[in-house]
Amino acid sequence: MATDKRGRKLPKGIRQRSNSTFEGRFTYQGESYCVHANTIGETQKAMNDLKYKLEHGFFTTANNITFGAWFDTWMQQYKKNKVKMGTYRSYDEYYKVAVKNRLANKRLESIRGEHIQKIYNDLAEAGYKYASIKVVSAMLNGCFRQAVKNQMIVYNPVKAAELPKCEERNVRVALTREQQEIFLKYVDKSKNRIFFRVMLLTGMRNGELRGLKYSDIDRKNNVIHVRRTIKYIKGVGSVEDTPKTRTSTRDIPLRPDILELLQEQKKMNDRGGIQYIDSYYFIGYKNGNPVCETTIVNSLHKIVEWIRKDGYDFPDITPHALRHTFATRAIEAGMQPQTLKTILGHSSLAMTMDLYSHVLPTTKQEEMEKIASAFY
Repeated sequence: MATDKRGRKLPKGIRQRSNSTFEGRFTYQGESYCVHANTIGETQKAMNDLKYKLEHGFFTTANNITFGAWFDTWMQQYKKNKVKMGTYRSYDEYYKVAVKNRLANKRLESIRGEHIQKIYNDLAEAGYKYASIKVVSAMLNGCFRQAVKNQMIVYNPVKAAELPKCEERNVRVALTREQQEIFLKYVDKSKNRIFFRVMLLTGMRNGELRGLKYSDIDRKNNVIHVRRTIKYIKGVGSVEDTPKTRTSTRDIPLRPDILELLQEQKKMNDRGGIQYIDSYYFIGYKNGNPVCETTIVNSLHKIVEWIRKDGYDFPDITPHALRHTFATRAIEAGMQPQTLKTILGHSSLAMTMDLYSHVLPTTKQEEMEKIASAFY
């Protein structure tokens, strides 16, 4: 008879898993069934409930349904036109590269936690970022959760798998005041100088700024309306999408210096022959399409090259570093967390507070010196 980790005897058909949860197995009319739960009592109840459903015809197995067939159904019936296009395309791509070859031909009801765990582990070993593995996990969890709701399977196997421990993510780069001053000396050599200056002054995300249109500037109320983002989707190209989260749709105060930069950009567009009534501010071609992300990234890398060529020790930065620099300057200036959260469009105050825990070392030193006199 099996025992748990404390040495207690377990009821027939129940065993304790390595993650301390319990698994119950039994056979009914030649078919094997499996349930999982957190306690022995819950496992026994799940087994009894399933047996009752089987005996009274309330449970239908999905013996002949493969995961691939169910995934296609789930995407078409439960995700298409119900999630953002970027999310839908992302799920489709991750399924093709990370899941299809591993699960597509398996029977839906035969997939167990160890199958999901192997996917996570393989992706981690292949060098996938933790964020990417989380997307795969969310996709699989949603797919299996719907199958449980539809009574196609009893248990969601994703619950029995754990995301692999990954190295701590790199701390996002924020420019020091000195680095910021150097950057601003060189940024005007770039044809995308206004883009970078506006990003640094507003904290807008790369995609949000690329999606900014003339109509988003509200001079009456002195705000910038953030209403869309530009995303690149493989096989489709750059497309408009709603902002990252519900709170990302927001209004950012419009200062005179920011307005002056945007007006200068509009004049440049007009001189370039862009005559659209509601054009994007930052365009890549005369057809009025928004500047692509690759162009922005390459322009930023070029600025860093110019800086280093002149002998400065300067870090590698991404467009997001300018957003993080804005947030850092705001914190240093004493901006309240709730106000900064609203301007940045964070979905939770915890995300904003995380920035406060990563203030620059020089700022910490200055703050410590401010309170030194209190001890003498």
